[in-house]
Amino acid sequence: MTQRTRTAVRSLPRDWVDNAIRLIEADARRSADTHLLRYPLPSAWSSAGPDAQVALYLKDETTHITGSLKHRLARSLFLYALCNGWIGEGTTVVEASSGSTAVSEAYFAALLGLPFVAVVPVATSAAKIALIESHGGRCHFVKYASDVYAEAARVAAETGGHYLDQFTNAERATDWRGNNNIAESIYEQLGEETHPIPSWIVVGAGTGGTSATIGRYIRYRRHATRLCVVDPENSAFFPAYAEDRYDITTGASSRIEGIGRPRVEPSFLPSVVDRMVSVPDAASIAACRHVSAVLGRRVGPSTGTNIWGAFGLLAEMVAAGRSGSLVTLLADSGDRYSDTYFNDEWVAAQGLDLTGPAQALVEFERSCQWN
Repeated sequence: MTQRTRTAVRSLPRDWVDNAIRLIEADARRSADTHLLRYPLPSAWSSAGPDAQVALYLKDETTHITGSLKHRLARSLFLYALCNGWIGEGTTVVEASSGSTAVSEAYFAALLGLPFVAVVPVATSAAKIALIESHGGRCHFVKYASDVYAEAARVAAETGGHYLDQFTNAERATDWRGNNNIAESIYEQLGEETHPIPSWIVVGAGTGGTSATIGRYIRYRRHATRLCVVDPENSAFFPAYAEDRYDITTGASSRIEGIGRPRVEPSFLPSVVDRMVSVPDAASIAACRHVSAVLGRRVGPSTGTNIWGAFGLLAEMVAAGRSGSLVTLLADSGDRYSDTYFNDEWVAAQGLDLTGPAQALVEFERSCQWN
């Protein structure tokens, strides 16, 4: 018997998806690139003349419309899901998040008229929860950070929705070769500076997507830049990298929101990282307060982690008599953390003493001595 030709159709209606992608692209066109700020370092550091000076630049991701570095990731994740046919009209979008990613994803869900559920740890700051809800998102709480993955998948299945899964898809969703990603933007903005190819770029790891994008771009463009990833306490990334073991779990949540994870996330690519630095939580908080005072505006705690790592590398360069530039990120605004990292009572309740790190930061900017 001759077999008949059979046809099956499963794809989502294209008109809605086409318009959704247009809306996201239109939103990107209305947005200017984020600023690259030069951090005010003491000119007296260099004794070898102006050609041996070092420069520190801060990529200010707080100027995104949703206020953080995660705006880039959220846009990429939505486009990735739309172009893969995973999101259609009326799809409930679900994410496992420590806060800032969910804020940005709630914004894009609202832009497309889609319901959004953020599965967040109960320790997430009240300000971030309020921001998620202000964009029309709904928060679903879990006690432990390690529970967000399974609970987000369960909520997505229960609602017939789609789990964006930032921790798996961050390194896949971003076009690391260019297309105005954060790495391409940094190098374009440095083009007319004295040292346009930075010696180091310093970033934290939450999903691992930012370090993966920057590390791949550095290699793709054959730049001499090296990538340093800074990691807070209770995070699995640093011990895994140091021991070359990626099955490590910590069983604890990071106290520095936005970075650090209890497990090594699939989007973290250790092979593109040249160095990792473990930063004490007291140092991260002291540094975010220090930078806030220098800049005259509050920056978030993960920016403090970045700055602590960057200062250590700057001190190495100065001690070795090497000139060059270094770039790190202002990941989000400190205004989201008024009730935590900028609250002395909250810091004391965490058992943290900022005195030593605060003194080290002042001494560093005076003498460039880093212990």
